[in-house]
Amino acid sequence: MVANFPPFLTASFNSSIRCNEADGTDSRPLRGDTDLTNSRENINAYAHHWSGYCKNVFQVHGVDRHGKTVLQRKLRRAEVLKFFSKLEPSLIGIEACHGSHFWARELTSLGHMVRLVPTQYVKPFLVGGKNDANDAAAICAAVTRSGIHFVAIKSAEQQSLQSVHRMRERLIQERTAKSNQIRSMFVEEGVIFPVGLPQLRKGIVALVNDPDAHITPLLRRLGLMYLEQLKALQQWLDELVAEIAEIFKSNEACQRLATVPGIGPVIATALVSSVGDPSQFRNGRQFAAWLGLTPMQRSSGGKTKLGGITKRGDTYLRTLLVQGARAVMHFVNRRDDRHSRWIKAVMQRRHTRVAAIALANKTARIAWAILTGKESFKVA
Repeated sequence: MVANFPPFLTASFNSSIRCNEADGTDSRPLRGDTDLTNSRENINAYAHHWSGYCKNVFQVHGVDRHGKTVLQRKLRRAEVLKFFSKLEPSLIGIEACHGSHFWARELTSLGHMVRLVPTQYVKPFLVGGKNDANDAAAICAAVTRSGIHFVAIKSAEQQSLQSVHRMRERLIQERTAKSNQIRSMFVEEGVIFPVGLPQLRKGIVALVNDPDAHITPLLRRLGLMYLEQLKALQQWLDELVAEIAEIFKSNEACQRLATVPGIGPVIATALVSSVGDPSQFRNGRQFAAWLGLTPMQRSSGGKTKLGGITKRGDTYLRTLLVQGARAVMHFVNRRDDRHSRWIKAVMQRRHTRVAAIALANKTARIAWAILTGKESFKVA
């Protein structure tokens, strides 16, 4: 976490906090006899960082306006808010990871300005070996740099909606894994099922209910167990989809996003939960680049060389947009508007997969324009 205080304040702090598995005892400030909460020193920034799954001990690192380190100490979890509540309003930087949005909201409520620094921007500033103190100092150095795109702080409601999508994604993965596993088991008995989940379910039901089927009794019981698991997974999926549909109906931004071809309730709610404030992006291209839908550059010597897409950002969002683009392309011949004509032209010039990425990129740009402009998509 990094904090910069306004120049008119008597004290300014820069601290860096990292969670570790230490014993949690507080180390004294670098200037051992100095109480920094009442000091006249100008301390510029705070940095907050933690690693692993421990959230009980935090490392604090502070520097003054000239970049000189004036504070290094550890705080227990219960002491963090108490420590920062005694400080004047500051700029605080936190490495973006699990739990960072919670701390950002809590510190913002105390009057501080919080910035979440992406992890890839912290690593280049690490000096020396990897430890809590050095990691905290790296965050402190990164948060004061210009040109870094910070992560927007998400509300608790946004994170809850993201959790719904993450659980839905996990259930789909588990369903696929179970289906592949049961297919491999029946292949060992010489039984091959048609492609598709409905065909698999129908085939197993017919097989386990056929007393003359040439399968072992144990495999028959495994088939019944699979059907029970599949039923439970599908029930949970249906509940999550119903929850997403309810949120979609009550959210005006989601309704506007759904006017774009290729965006439905799932993609619309995923965009709203992930993006937060769309004004953090200067334009639609920057938003598409944030999603990893722009070409990777390998340019040098004035020669432009473009490769495949960067695949940065949220893989889940990017996957949904590409799937939506493919669905639009499948039925594009049924429409003859300007948007559809553009899609047909791209499909004629490029491979189908390249066209799908191009359409997903265009969809992302349109989505950004809709979120910022408060308008719906209108087909010319």
